Amino acid sequence: MARRNRKSAASSKAKSKAPAAQPAKPKGSGGAKVIAFANQKGGVAKTTTALNLAVAFKESGHRVLAVDMDPQGNLTMSQGVDPDKVEKSLFDVLVHRMPLREVIVEREIDVAVASIDLAGAEIAMSAQIGRERALQKAIDAERPNYDFVCIDTPPSLGLLTVNALTAADKVIVPVQCEYLSMRGLVQLQNTLQMIRENLNPGVEIEGILPTMLDSRTVHAKEAVEILEENFGELVFQSRIRKAIKFAEAPVRGTSVLKYDPDGNAAKYYRDLADEVLSHG
Repeated sequence: MARRNRKSAASSKAKSKAPAAQPAKPKGSGGAKVIAFANQKGGVAKTTTALNLAVAFKESGHRVLAVDMDPQGNLTMSQGVDPDKVEKSLFDVLVHRMPLREVIVEREIDVAVASIDLAGAEIAMSAQIGRERALQKAIDAERPNYDFVCIDTPPSLGLLTVNALTAADKVIVPVQCEYLSMRGLVQLQNTLQMIRENLNPGVEIEGILPTMLDSRTVHAKEAVEILEENFGELVFQSRIRKAIKFAEAPVRGTSVLKYDPDGNAAKYYRDLADEVLSHG
């Protein structure tokens, strides 16, 4: 797996943020760069990261689509849409092969919405040929319209997550800075290896993101050190620290960048966006 010098990237970012403000060119004829946010452990700020990084990309002038593949619909709710009241959702895209455009709503960013029906999608898709590629085919039709597609996944490694990883170019792995939450990284890596061998040879980990960091505790510092020892330059220089604004923003149906644009919480994700954009 290719590794990049994250420290030099972070250094150049500190000198000038101008390059990050320039929209990246869609890659070739394929269009958007597709990023899946995955970790089979829940409660690691996966949805928070998918939404706020997507909004930070848009602030930088990019065209962004967020895809909510979690039956809980937290990303959908975080943009002020009630997943229990939508008439069409990703269930229809995956099971009935409805065009993705028909389930996209415009909010801070474009969102392909989820509903509780998604919980039954894996069973409904079980007999379909090519079921692992249903999301990929749907996204391919929309790639020319966006620079980034950010996919939020459920806290499991089932068929919904497999669809996301099959559709993705890169994977960002949010990891809570606690020892037990990091153990699942090995299982995710094994799943990614199977995806590469059978479905999507080009998918790579973009980076591992320490989240919910409380730098006052020795345990959190040790957890980050363990991450860096085991995964080296795959660990982002950016850190997402604990902040009450992350809990407050979804109640208002907004990203933290809109809810508290000048606060530290918003800055964490703008810094992350700069780091991701510096990788090209």
